[in-house]
Amino acid sequence: MIRLNCDYLEGCHPAILRKLTETNMEQTVGYGMDPYCDQAAALLRETFACPEAAVHFLVGGTQANTTVIAAALRPYEGVLCAETGHINVHETGAIESSGHKCLALPHKNGKITAEQVAAAVAAQGNDEHIVKPGMVYISLSTELGTLYTLSELQAMYRTCQQLGLYLFIDGARLGYALTAPACDLTPADLAKCCDVFTVGGTKVGALFGEAVIINHPELNRNFRYMIKQRGGMLAKGRLLGIQFAALMEDGLYFTIARKAVEQALRIREALMNKGIPLFIDSPTNQQYPIFTKAQLAVLSQQFDLALWEPVDADRDAMRVCTSWATPDEYVDAFIAAVEGL
Repeated sequence: MIRLNCDYLEGCHPAILRKLTETNMEQTVGYGMDPYCDQAAALLRETFACPEAAVHFLVGGTQANTTVIAAALRPYEGVLCAETGHINVHETGAIESSGHKCLALPHKNGKITAEQVAAAVAAQGNDEHIVKPGMVYISLSTELGTLYTLSELQAMYRTCQQLGLYLFIDGARLGYALTAPACDLTPADLAKCCDVFTVGGTKVGALFGEAVIINHPELNRNFRYMIKQRGGMLAKGRLLGIQFAALMEDGLYFTIARKAVEQALRIREALMNKGIPLFIDSPTNQQYPIFTKAQLAVLSQQFDLALWEPVDADRDAMRVCTSWATPDEYVDAFIAAVEGL
C-alpha cells in the first residue's frame, strides 16, 4: 500500500538521524539551554533575517499553537481565524481549553482578509459582553494548501497593528509554502509581516518539533514559564535543537520541501490532463482531486488517500499529500493509476 494521505508518515531525514546518533552519548544541559538549541536558534534567525527574534522549540503543532495563544491573550480575549483554521477544526478544542475562544470567520480558499478582521473588530465594538479579539491566526500554507501573497500578508499585518492585534502565522507546512513556485514570499518577508510564527519540523523532515519565532518582545515576556506550564518544555531539549540545526544547515529544509512540492505538482498535472476536477486549486504539496466512487474503488486497492469531504452522492474530494520523503516511484505509480482510470 502506497500512502499519500498526509505528510508526516515517515521518520526523519537521514541527516537528522546521523546527527542524533553521533551526539547520542554526549552530556548537555536540559530544557533547551544546550549548545545545539543555541546553534539552531542562530540558524533560524539568520534564515528568516530576524536577528532580534526569540526562538523556542516545542514538540508539536497543537502544543505550539496553544502555548503561543495562551501567552498572548488576556482571559477575555479570543483569536480570529478562518473557519477551516487548524486551531478551529483539528485541535480538539485546545485553544478553548486554555480559556480562549476561536472567533471563526468565513474563508475563501482557506484564507481570510484584512477587511474581514477589521469588520470583526468593529462589530465587537468594545462591548464587554462579547469576547474581544486579541490576535489573528493564519496558516501558511493553509489547511487547503493555498498561499497568502506578500501584499495580502502586508495588509493583514498593517491592519493588526492599527487595531492592536497580534498576528500569528502557523507554519506547520511553512517549507512547502515558501518553496512553491506560486509563492512570492521570502523567509525575510514572512518575519517582517507578523509578531510570531512557527517553523514546522514535524511535517517537513524532522522526527518531531516546531520552532516558535517571536518578533514582538512583549510576547516573549516569561514565555518559557508558559512553555513549562503547558507541558512543552522537553527535558532532553537538545533533541529539538539538533533536528532544527540539521534542517537549517545549507538550506536542507527548503531543499527537501521543494522536492515535495515538485512531486505534488506532477500529480496535479496528471490529474488535470486526465480531466479529474480539483476541489481546490492548491499550488503546494496538498492536492484535492474529486474522484467518483468507482474511481476510488480502483485507486484504493493500491493507494491510501485521505477523504476531505463528500461532493455529492457519487463523488468525494480527496487529499493527495506528498512529503519531503515521497519517492519518484510512488508518484509514478499514482500517475500511472490515474491515467488508467
